[in-house]
Amino acid sequence: MSKAGIGIAAFFLIGLGLAVTNFLTREEVTPTHSMEPPDLSDVEQGGPIAAVALPSELSSEAQIGQRVFEAACADCHGINAAGQNGVAPPLVHITYEPNHHSDQSFLMAVRNGVRSHHWNFGNMPTIDGLTNGDVRAIIQYIRELQRENGIS
Repeated sequence: MSKAGIGIAAFFLIGLGLAVTNFLTREEVTPTHSMEPPDLSDVEQGGPIAAVALPSELSSEAQIGQRVFEAACADCHGINAAGQNGVAPPLVHITYEPNHHSDQSFLMAVRNGVRSHHWNFGNMPTIDGLTNGDVRAIIQYIRELQRENGIS
């Protein structure tokens, strides 16, 4: 066998050895999006899941977002996005912090619905009749509520 052939064989054997070692020694990684839903057994059915502190003042866009949220989202997500036990989760919750659920994820949820993955309330349907501007205003409202409640 030529020196080149031995070099190529050695290269592949070392690569195979590293791959096997990596496979055998890797740590199990928990996905960052997983969450154990809180125990809601002491929360009345339909009752708010989160205690939401309100900002002393909302920006103009958040005020619009609050009105749109109350018309299009509060029936499920509750007043001030506190959630409703047995219906829908609170959006003022660490699960929906900006670095885990971006503003774009909220827009996509409205447009496409969401498969249930953090909470046990079932899938979120698409929400018709909202413009991108409506959704941006809702997001501003939710983000201001989140900041007031220590979620940023």
